Amino acid sequence: MKITKNRYLQGFALTVIFLAIIRSIFPSIAKPTQATSAVNDSTTTEVMVEKISEKSDNSENSEKSESSKFSENSEKSEKSENSDNSAPSEISKPSEKPVAKSITLAQKPSRFFNADGTPVKNRIYSVPSFRETFPDSQSVQEVSAHKWGVRPVQNRPEAENRKAELVYVGSNPYFYVEKLKRSIPYLVPRASVLLQDIGRNFFDSLQVKGIPLHKVIVTSVMRTKDDVAKLRNYNGNATENSCHMYGTTFDICYNRYVTVEEPDGPKRRKVQNDSLKWVLSEVLRDLRKDKRCWVKHEVKQGCFHITVR
Repeated sequence: MKITKNRYLQGFALTVIFLAIIRSIFPSIAKPTQATSAVNDSTTTEVMVEKISEKSDNSENSEKSESSKFSENSEKSEKSENSDNSAPSEISKPSEKPVAKSITLAQKPSRFFNADGTPVKNRIYSVPSFRETFPDSQSVQEVSAHKWGVRPVQNRPEAENRKAELVYVGSNPYFYVEKLKRSIPYLVPRASVLLQDIGRNFFDSLQVKGIPLHKVIVTSVMRTKDDVAKLRNYNGNATENSCHMYGTTFDICYNRYVTVEEPDGPKRRKVQNDSLKWVLSEVLRDLRKDKRCWVKHEVKQGCFHITVR
């Protein structure tokens, strides 16, 4: 017989009504069975015995075995109620396993805290060689600049009309942008995110190494063609087709930093710039390894020349 949609709904409704009647007559069916309630409530015990006897196909031995289990459980529950020093019942045994696991996890050594709760101070490793770790030349960075950058602008008035393609880059809790003389504070969104991650990762590294917080200093951002022409008169590292013109590149100073202090708080202890440079080099190395950026260590200019990838 073909089951129509209406017949299916009618059968479903009748089934729900039937189950509701059964539950109203026998409320204990919806309650979880426990050993103690089985002993104290004889009616529940009889219902359970009847269900077990229905499942067994004319097997008297199974009825005896099940009834013996109920009697053993009742004896154990009576002993546990009358004596506090008796062994725990079978129901309490499964709950003991998660407790043992939680204790094991709590005793596991932490990466950030010692066993006594004091913070772990990680060592500063720096990089083996700045020149070998950050060797990305202009020709390498130029490929990514053309891929992710905008069309170069001639001068600042033209740059003002191109802000729809760029995002403003200003000082914030993670880095400091010093007064720009030969560049404008704009980057493509991809490069802006990279700069934010560098500042945030630098903060995290200082925190886990137990070093007072400092901000990195951004010394150069996007340059116009006129800026590059003027800069080449006295900066030998500036090229005619500079990656800075595409809004994908910025410079971070490695020999100067801004100390983060409370306005009315105590003065922070002095940290050598070399130590901060070592921490910054670790951050840039990891980001470069993750293929987030190209990095060139500029010796004469005292900065890391960085282009987003």
